Amino acid sequence: MLVEPILDSMPAIRRGGRGHPRRRPVKLHADKGSDDPRVRRYLRRRGITARIARIGRDSSARLGRHRWVVERTLGWLLSYKRLALRYDRSAVTITALARLAVTLICARRLSTN
Repeated sequence: MLVEPILDSMPAIRRGGRGHPRRRPVKLHADKGSDDPRVRRYLRRRGITARIARIGRDSSARLGRHRWVVERTLGWLLSYKRLALRYDRSAVTITALARLAVTLICARRLSTN
């Protein structure tokens, strides 16, 4: 049930053109774990298209195109032991470690290309 707080805390998305920055994504891709009427109502209210597999009816295979990006990125982040085991419980420390890990991952990816 973290969909609402995550989307509410999302910063504005800057576009290259004129106008106000967007405060919401266009679509949300999620697996069956997010199939809840409350989540769907929230997304509808915010004008976000829901691409959520339905429990007992839809296959999660259709989400594979988008999901592998998330799974790969989580794999990269969890390769750092301190993040994977969550020794530190405070949000500030975990956020700092996650930012450091992302910086190291990006630096490594840029140096190989």
